[in-house]
Amino acid sequence: MEIQPPLVLKRQLLVPNKTLMGPGPSNCSQRVLDAMANPVLGHLHPECLQIMDEIKEGIKYAFQTKNDATMCVSGSGHGAMEAALCNLLEEGDIALFGVTGFWGHRAADMAKRYGADVRFLESRFGHALTMEEVEFAMEGHKPQVLFICQGDSSTGIVQSNIGEIGKLCEKYNCLLVVDTVASLGGTEFFMDEWKVDVAYTGSQKVLCAPPGISPISFSKKAMSRIISRSSKVKSYYWDATLIGQYWNCFGGSRIYHHTIASTLLYGLRESLALFAGMGLKSVIRRHKECSFRLQKGIEDMGLELLVPVQDDRLATVTAVKIPKGVDWRKVSEYAMKKYFFEISGGLGPTADHVFRIGLMGENATAEKVDLMLTILREAILNTSNITLNEKSKI
Repeated sequence: MEIQPPLVLKRQLLVPNKTLMGPGPSNCSQRVLDAMANPVLGHLHPECLQIMDEIKEGIKYAFQTKNDATMCVSGSGHGAMEAALCNLLEEGDIALFGVTGFWGHRAADMAKRYGADVRFLESRFGHALTMEEVEFAMEGHKPQVLFICQGDSSTGIVQSNIGEIGKLCEKYNCLLVVDTVASLGGTEFFMDEWKVDVAYTGSQKVLCAPPGISPISFSKKAMSRIISRSSKVKSYYWDATLIGQYWNCFGGSRIYHHTIASTLLYGLRESLALFAGMGLKSVIRRHKECSFRLQKGIEDMGLELLVPVQDDRLATVTAVKIPKGVDWRKVSEYAMKKYFFEISGGLGPTADHVFRIGLMGENATAEKVDLMLTILREAILNTSNITLNEKSKI
């Protein structure tokens, strides 16, 4: 053998314990971590299939849906985004993408690769889309699919009028796809009541499971469109009709689609059990209360929030403008080096302009909010020459 065993793999694996208060992932509970230490099961073993069935029920509760086509894709939230779009879109379909930050553009990039005729509806920077803006765009573009990100983690904006948008999509015979990766559990979401056709989320945010397995649900209307396509879904791996058979969504016998990671199933199952045990209303209320506490602390510190309108602020991710004279990288490095504490910078349109602070799941507590404010203040004061007794703007 010319290539020798790497020396780095002879060292013991050491993973630091960090407090993850960026835009995700969030810290897993000990119950979730313990669950993932269980033995690996085969992807078609009856015990594994039973866990999948239990996960489906938990997802239906989280999404507030009775959709039969409720399942998980083996991938991050990006995988669920890809699955939503590649199943619905065919060559030449008009797809309208609501943009309140980074994620509308990321989804549109995917849609272009499937041959969709992509159109954009962009909000004013730092603001959610209004119903007037949405209806004007729907009337003008007449899309087959409308994509909306309920909570954009790049800007900290929440789109709180999804229910009204759902009625509008029904009026225009348009399928509504909603990204809830950063919002589910931190704000209200009622998939069936709001007439959402496809919803997906990430396991690693409020649910506090490990990333790599993503819940997704398709309405009957969405599945009818998928089944009546004039061409096959272009991705075998993301084909909802096949994944759905593996997850026993349609009755009949289960099929082998891919080898699912049973350890990720254990973690997600336990995270959903904790989520259900606390109760959806209670979880949402806690996230909102912690968000208000954080926002007040930020403003009391003399810093400015990116999103000016309270109703447009996402409870799970708060964007804070970086004052002049402050290097966000130095602040982030200080917090991480001294406290193993994550404070993130911006993404996409907010890169180098904001701090992004995450309050999700295990970290959405008053104690963690106060710790965040203390560390942020100390990090700014120790890495720059500014004082925090008056507002500073970018």
